[in-house]
Amino acid sequence: MTSHKNDGPKLPVQQLAILAIARFAEPLALTSVFPYLPEMIASFGVEKNEVARWAGLTGAIFSISQSCTAVAWGRASDKFGRKPIILIGLLSTMICFLVWGMSTSLPMAITARAIMGSGNGNVGIIRTMVAEMVPERVLQPKAFSLMPLVWSIGSVFGPAFGGFFAQPAKQFPNVFGNIEFFKTYPFALPNIMACCVFFISFMTGLLFLKETLESKRNKRDWGLELGEKLTRPFHRSKRTKNLRRRSFVDSEASAPLLAQSAMSSSSSHLESKHSDPVSMKDIFAPQTSINLICYTFLALHSVAYDQVLPVFLNYPRVIPDEHNTSLPFKFTGGFGLSSDKIGTIYTVYGISCGVIQFFLFPKLCAMFGVLGIYRFATVVFPIIYFLTPYTVLVQDTTARHIFFLTIMLVKGFVVIVAFPCTTILLTNSATSLRILGTLNGVATTFSGLGRAAGPAAAGAVFSWGVQRGYVIAAWWFLGLIALMGTIPPWFIIEGDGPTASSTATSTSTSDGEEESLLQRDDDDDSSVDGYDEVAVLEALEGEDSESETEPGKERKKRTTNGSYGTMNNGTAS
Repeated sequence: MTSHKNDGPKLPVQQLAILAIARFAEPLALTSVFPYLPEMIASFGVEKNEVARWAGLTGAIFSISQSCTAVAWGRASDKFGRKPIILIGLLSTMICFLVWGMSTSLPMAITARAIMGSGNGNVGIIRTMVAEMVPERVLQPKAFSLMPLVWSIGSVFGPAFGGFFAQPAKQFPNVFGNIEFFKTYPFALPNIMACCVFFISFMTGLLFLKETLESKRNKRDWGLELGEKLTRPFHRSKRTKNLRRRSFVDSEASAPLLAQSAMSSSSSHLESKHSDPVSMKDIFAPQTSINLICYTFLALHSVAYDQVLPVFLNYPRVIPDEHNTSLPFKFTGGFGLSSDKIGTIYTVYGISCGVIQFFLFPKLCAMFGVLGIYRFATVVFPIIYFLTPYTVLVQDTTARHIFFLTIMLVKGFVVIVAFPCTTILLTNSATSLRILGTLNGVATTFSGLGRAAGPAAAGAVFSWGVQRGYVIAAWWFLGLIALMGTIPPWFIIEGDGPTASSTATSTSTSDGEEESLLQRDDDDDSSVDGYDEVAVLEALEGEDSESETEPGKERKKRTTNGSYGTMNNGTAS
């Protein structure tokens, strides 16, 4: 008998990497807006004191639109599959970003943002795919921290694009000064560059991303077939090197392990099992509701902070005197930074978040638990918000920037651990795998409402405050909201996750259906075209006597070492 190299569960690294590429384009594009957003709003003829209000509303309209359609996209992914909905979201966002970059008026910009938000429900769907790819709780901290890590990496490049390439005719007159297009549309270049990344993400997902919705895994995927044909010359040499019986594998390894009738029977069974409607009672269970409240609070204040911060950094410096300053509450002014310097600050911020996510988060989860880390993060948020406005009182430029960057790094630490923690907690509060798509759609709706209300309200409060000499108004407003958000986490009970119910359903099915669907390990070098080569060889050589005497043991080993795919006509789907 042969044994696998690793007896424990493994991450489906290849598919998670492809999913990360699809996810990468969104933070890249969305964060590229932050550095130049105040200048873009001002270019539409908006007064300086009103820039924060309209910047907040511009961000809010995106979140409102996204929240209105998130459940619909989630239900669509439950019905039609995760992959096609993700591809639609990428394509829609790519087109809308081009329109956004060429906006010449405030109504046009707001309309573009509204359509952009309503056409993209990928946040919740990608989270659902990760949960379906990685049901093992021991692997969840690493798996669920991947997408926030991708967000951090995108947050490094996004602000750099926005800060350094906005208004190219003005910043680089020798290169772009004679190009009339960039004079007419000064904020188009960073969006064009982001759209190139969107196109790469779209094509990667189309050609290589595998469906994770159980009832759709056995459906024919033209994109995967095209991707397989394109990459076949690169795989052929590797297969030839690894095969121990080349002539046998050449003739037999491409044949399906299961009869097509068995596949059809299993597929129809899975489709009927997943066709039951998801009720609101399933979605809004007590623990799920608490987790949704926590997620909404987190999205509200953390996103509002990021939206208002560029306006604060761009707002002109005000020297404190007896007329405009009465400590500890009355003072005003900002940092007076241009878009390129704001882009640099966000780049440093993104790099720091990436380092924290990659090196610290999994270790902290192992040491203190997901719920413990999340509770700690919620306590730190209000402290950060209360301290932020006081950075402008430091008169020395170097000391002021060090003080501010220190606060930004602490904020980056807590936000980069809070979001994956709340995602894990929300996923593990689900009662069944079949509701994950809709649940994450609901979560996107709730967080969208928070991400809409937060920036809109914080922007309005910021404008109100600076007009009256109270720059602390917006930050203390967010601090009070974050303080309220520290209460619900103490009522959370960590759930066992939706895998328990799915496992029970799986074991209750008849022999030869779900248990007969051989799963594969994407990282196993002995697999060829989605099949376990060793299993095929042993089956035909008659060396599987141990498997016959201990079928439960063999089945357990395969399901543990497998990922999430099933076989159909020689292709893992």
